[in-house]
Amino acid sequence: MYESIHFKSRGRAITSASDPEVIASLTGIVGEGNIIVDPEKVEPYGADAIKEKFPPEAVLFPETTQQISDILKLANERLFPVTARGGGVGYTGGAVPIEGGIVIGTDRMNSIIELSEENLYAVCQPGIRTIELQQAAAEKGLLFAPDPASYKDSFIGGNIAENAGGMRTPKYGVTKHAVLGLEVVTATGEIMRTGGKTVKNVVGFDLTGLMCGSEGMLGIITEATLKLLPLPEATSTVRASFRSMEAACEVLTKFTPEGLLPMAMEVIDRNSIGAIEENYAFGFSSEANAILLVAVDGNAEQVERDSRLVETILRDNGGFDVLRSENKDDENRLWDARRAISPSLMKYGSLKINEDVVVPRSRVPELIRRVGEIGERYGTFVANFGHAGDGNIHVNFMCDREDADSVRRARSAVRDTFELAVELGGTISGEHGIGYVKAPYMDIALDAATLDIMKGIKNLFDPKGILNPGKMFV
Repeated sequence: MYESIHFKSRGRAITSASDPEVIASLTGIVGEGNIIVDPEKVEPYGADAIKEKFPPEAVLFPETTQQISDILKLANERLFPVTARGGGVGYTGGAVPIEGGIVIGTDRMNSIIELSEENLYAVCQPGIRTIELQQAAAEKGLLFAPDPASYKDSFIGGNIAENAGGMRTPKYGVTKHAVLGLEVVTATGEIMRTGGKTVKNVVGFDLTGLMCGSEGMLGIITEATLKLLPLPEATSTVRASFRSMEAACEVLTKFTPEGLLPMAMEVIDRNSIGAIEENYAFGFSSEANAILLVAVDGNAEQVERDSRLVETILRDNGGFDVLRSENKDDENRLWDARRAISPSLMKYGSLKINEDVVVPRSRVPELIRRVGEIGERYGTFVANFGHAGDGNIHVNFMCDREDADSVRRARSAVRDTFELAVELGGTISGEHGIGYVKAPYMDIALDAATLDIMKGIKNLFDPKGILNPGKMFV
């Protein structure tokens, strides 16, 4: 799938990270028990959710910002690649060391430093898991809104580096909308602070925003100050079946005229329904060619009113088998179908190419229709589901990993899908990022001048090219 471009320094000889002197220096920085060099033990740190392996030469687990600074200074001196890694659950290889070198795991940097109820922020280290921060906030009656599907495994640092999304995006936005400030170690080892603890801050350039979505190419996040919100008193979900994906997606624009802003709007297509029904027997109607899930939150009285209005809108616009949750257990059962999709799709092929294109919400019906045509053109099975409320659809092309022609046809379908998303006013990734997987397609989404400016920023922050090389640009 990907042919690695060998790491190249800019005009100087390269030292292998496995050089005994380098290993001794790295061990001196993090301590004897916090470095792995055994080839079998480092192997798991060379892959993410797409399972392609690029093993590093060593894995380090620093505990402090200063240790990360010392590691990067050594990397600049001796010229070996460094890749930061959080939970390792990405889909584009952002945390995969495709050029070898070392991996910095942030597992030990996993503390909540401060949680302010009065000022609505949390300060935490990058290695805390999303669910841990959500739970700590909830105990104080607060909400950390970003909720990527991998929230049980993803690290906060990785969420910021990838600018992760999730189901609550229609109402609460993506990760960058919850980031107030950062501590970052740059590629050259400087310790930099951006933003702060206030919602308003226009002092200088928005370096906090620049770091969100930078995929570990400009620096390594060592601390984050994150915005919290009051925890909604109640939530409710309505699920409805539709006779076509177009009909389900056309409902997405019907809520705004009624003054509604749902927390989540998720869509599931016919092929996904077939897969989950075969595996789990939810009992969906044979006429259901699409399912729409709509969730609202707020105070209990408001949620009761809004969920009934959602139910009415769905029925009035072609929805049938409409179910509205009455309690938390009901709500969890309604969402079970959405959670069951990814594992169920593997019945259609041994390789699932999961892309996350995004278009303006009103263009989702056309996107779905034309993606179906692309699948037919290449003879490739396609299943669509995802965050319809913000136009972010997960397009899954299924093929046989061992069948080269099957994989080739699926890859061709991917390129056509990216071109379609841009044509419809969207782009090639809504939340998965670029990494090395989508790097060959960047010219579809961005013009040459924009790409050149991005490359210039990379060169400014990382003049010797040691930090997460081989990503985003080809």
